[in-house]
Amino acid sequence: MAALDIEGLSSGYNGVPVIRDINITVGDGEIVALLGPNGAGKTTTLLTVSGLNPILDGDIKLFGASIKGRKAHMISRSGLAHVPEDRSLFFQLTVAENLRLGAAKGSADINQALRYFPALEQLMDRKAGLLSGGEQQMLAMGRALTVKPKLLMVDEMSLGLAPIIVERLLPVLRQIADETGCGILLVEQHVHLALTIADRAYVLSHGNMVLEDTAEHLRNNRHLLESSYLGGEEIEAAAEELGAESAPSTTFSAAEIDSSTSLSAEVAHTATSADSEPPAEA
Repeated sequence: MAALDIEGLSSGYNGVPVIRDINITVGDGEIVALLGPNGAGKTTTLLTVSGLNPILDGDIKLFGASIKGRKAHMISRSGLAHVPEDRSLFFQLTVAENLRLGAAKGSADINQALRYFPALEQLMDRKAGLLSGGEQQMLAMGRALTVKPKLLMVDEMSLGLAPIIVERLLPVLRQIADETGCGILLVEQHVHLALTIADRAYVLSHGNMVLEDTAEHLRNNRHLLESSYLGGEEIEAAAEELGAESAPSTTFSAAEIDSSTSLSAEVAHTATSADSEPPAEA
């Protein structure tokens, strides 16, 4: 039984879908990276799993049970912890107080947070608003760990942090997954750093799943990621080479895309040199 099983999910805002027919699984002790350009629907996916966004179609199962009709706080109590991209800390409270607030039913295990982020021990009496960006991220992660989650979702852990800090924090996720058996769904802008700790990865583009494969294969075939970030006509051209009829709504394996001659070095170069950036994700 998977920790998370998303089946044919469509979700959005005011009844308008932002993501369409999404399928994702996360197993126990597995790290799955959810990648894609700004506005692809990554944050929307995480918010829907947490019960903060409506399910328009499809289903989400946590530990084998559907979350349909369940309130967000009840979903959280089933074993889900969500670290949002804004970290959602209480800046006027101390580190210790923030960690205690992470408790479910008053059972925060602060030692669990300090085990993986020992630097917090020297900061317990400092207000969260006075911490550096890296310290705040450690606090947000540590607070999520105090409830010993079975599934941890982390949205843009590196946001606003120097790359050297990201390189220190990401391996901690691998350690958490290996030692606790917690499944992790990671949204991360530093794609190749994320792939060094992930087991598998999915790529979203314009609300559609366009690529899924093992992290190792994607690390070794960078052009697959670059082409998948393009979407639109470039993915459609690849689909024509593969004999697919409806490219934007079709998920291709990396092996299939790799066999297409349309994904040449010229396409990869276009992906990295595009001048326009998609709008920020809702």
